Amino acid sequence: MNFQNLTLQFPMQDHSAILIELALAEDIGEGDVTSLYFIPEERQACAFVAVRDDGVVSGVELAARVFRVVDSALDVEILIADGSRVAAGALLIRVEGSARSILTAERVALNFLQRLSGVATLTARYVEQVKGTRTQILDTRKTTPGYRLLEKQAVLHGGGTNHRLGLYDRAMVKDNHLATEGGLELLQAAIQRLKLEKPGVEVELEVDSLEQLRRFLSLEGVDYILLDNMSLEQLREAVALRGEITKPQLEASGGITFQALLEIANTGVDFISSGALTHSAPALDIGLDFEPT
Repeated sequence: MNFQNLTLQFPMQDHSAILIELALAEDIGEGDVTSLYFIPEERQACAFVAVRDDGVVSGVELAARVFRVVDSALDVEILIADGSRVAAGALLIRVEGSARSILTAERVALNFLQRLSGVATLTARYVEQVKGTRTQILDTRKTTPGYRLLEKQAVLHGGGTNHRLGLYDRAMVKDNHLATEGGLELLQAAIQRLKLEKPGVEVELEVDSLEQLRRFLSLEGVDYILLDNMSLEQLREAVALRGEITKPQLEASGGITFQALLEIANTGVDFISSGALTHSAPALDIGLDFEPT
């Protein structure tokens, strides 16, 4: 397969539907034997999806879709919208109908909801930590394979900002690309060719020293510069070197810890990016409870 010319074989709006189908297929297999053998077919029930801890929810609509896919006859009501801050005990979804269907859909619905709400909740903590500064919190491409669009949406629900979605919507030139092998002239020529042929694609360059930053600031067409693993003093100097111009915007990245967020933001950088938002977010505790009969 030629991945350089790869195009998605399904519309982006169907992405969630495909993930739901895959998740249900791996969980249900040939049938939910527990529900089929231990729950009477005629039993009807009402259940609520409830949050067990404080947080920000994401994936509520997706979880509701899971119940509807399992059984279109289920009455599913969303009680709290995605992106909402919730306290422990909040009820997110009400679902009524076949008890078998509710139980069959339960785990897949909760898996989506817990994972995405965990990302949104951690993002909200990061955003709150830099509140009052000009710095925005960015995610990265360090996402769960297949879940990128969902996890990046969860970052938005938590108040964060999306970095590039993939390799196609922003050129991010790192040391591994050997972009400066031929010097600044070759790099400038590559930027100009990209801007001419793909005018909607942004350009970001990675630097690991202030000297490299000085050279890259002389280039035209650079939208962002990533300041890789720099100290607080280096970040402050980088902001001073950039001066009052609005571009390129500066992104601090590498070795970012939650405890250092405010200090980094106070250096004046435009963005702080952290892969932890998606690769290390703990799941938010969410469960399903049946109404007593």
